[in-house]
Amino acid sequence: MSIPLTIVATIQALPGFEDDVAKALIDCIVPTLAEAGCLQYDLHTDNNKPGLYLFFENWSTREEWLVHMESDHLAAMKKATEGKMEAPVIYEMEKI
Repeated sequence: MSIPLTIVATIQALPGFEDDVAKALIDCIVPTLAEAGCLQYDLHTDNNKPGLYLFFENWSTREEWLVHMESDHLAAMKKATEGKMEAPVIYEMEKI
């Protein structure tokens, strides 16, 4: 039996690019929720630090998340945010 995978990813937009990064991240939500294995894909923004975003994701399996990481919409997001954000920090976790 596969253990569900939780992803916590933080993304920091560079100053002046907060709206561009937010739009690119928001554009990923609908197609990601339609992907096989996606159980939850929530985007949050920090109330005290402009341009800081967090994805909280749950996937049926790590393999399905890896397919997501190669999806066309994620590639489009990466292209749209190139040079506009710091490297994302991604935590792969499982529930205890």
